[in-house]
Parts: sequence; structure tokens; C-alpha cells
Amino acid sequence: MPTAKKEATIEELREKIAGAKNLFFTNYAGLSVEQITKLRNELRKDGSTYGVVKNTLFKRAASNELAAQLDAILAGPTGVVFAGDDPVAPAKAIKTFSDSTKAVQVKAAYIDGKIVDSAQVMALAALPPKQELLARLVGSLKSPLYGLVYVLSGNQSGLVRVLNAIREQKSSADQPAA
Repeated sequence: MPTAKKEATIEELREKIAGAKNLFFTNYAGLSVEQITKLRNELRKDGSTYGVVKNTLFKRAASNELAAQLDAILAGPTGVVFAGDDPVAPAKAIKTFSDSTKAVQVKAAYIDGKIVDSAQVMALAALPPKQELLARLVGSLKSPLYGLVYVLSGNQSGLVRVLNAIREQKSSADQPAA
């Protein structure tokens, strides 16, 4: 029979899971309190939160399908990053922290309804931010349009030059020779 404190913790975890689009599961073993605080501060920059969870309470708070997928992942000391829409920013923050302070083992992540392993999370961390990817996409889409406009305006300017040459030729032919 769960105690009232455990029930409150489960309900809080349910709210966090419902509010997070992406979840990252890490092994926090070997990290000091100061290091975990530094990691939390890194993650807060993009709106993510980091919490140490009890595996059994997290399984109870998660939906049945999510809990079944996370069965192998939720073993040993587990810290969870509750992230928003952009999965790249928390992955980058974890990688930056791992490179600068101490290596944090990423167990797996739950991104867009799918479980991905730690290698895919590190590949995600190597991607540029979402805004930069969108800017590159817009640049790629507008480039052919600018080329088309340039080609079409080239035909118009060529036509104007030809008409101007014909006008000058006719005006010189119409003028009597002096």
C-alpha cells in the first residue's frame, strides 16, 4: 500500500511526464550534488528540468505502454530530463556537461513517442539547433526561386535591349544625313 507521500510523488511525476514531449534517461552515479546542480542549470537554459527518480514510482506514473518500453532502461540510479518540444537542446546540454565536467551516461531517450538509444541521442546532440535547421531549409527553398526570378528577368531585360536597339536604328535611319 503506497503512502500518501509516494502517491503525491507519483502524481507529480504524472504531471511532469504529461507536460514533457521528450524524456532523457541518465545514470547519475558518481556525480556530486554540485555537479547535478550544474547540470540542472545547463538544462534550465532551454526550459528543461532534471530530476532524480525512483524507478518503481516512475513506472507507476508512466502510462502502461511507456512503462513497458522503459522496463529495461529503468534499472539502477536514474535521472530524468523532462524536455519540451526541441529534443536537440537538452541533448546538447547533456553533451556539453559531459565534455566539460564529468561524463554522464545517457541510458536512452523517449523522443516523439519512440525510445532511442544513447548513440542516437549523441547523434542528435551533434545536430545544429532547430532554428538554424529551419533557416537552412528556408534558404534551400528560396534559392531556386531567386534563380528563376533572375532567369525570367534576364529575358525581359534582353527584350528591352533589343527594342532599344531597334528604336535607335530606326531613329538614325529616319534622320537625314547632314
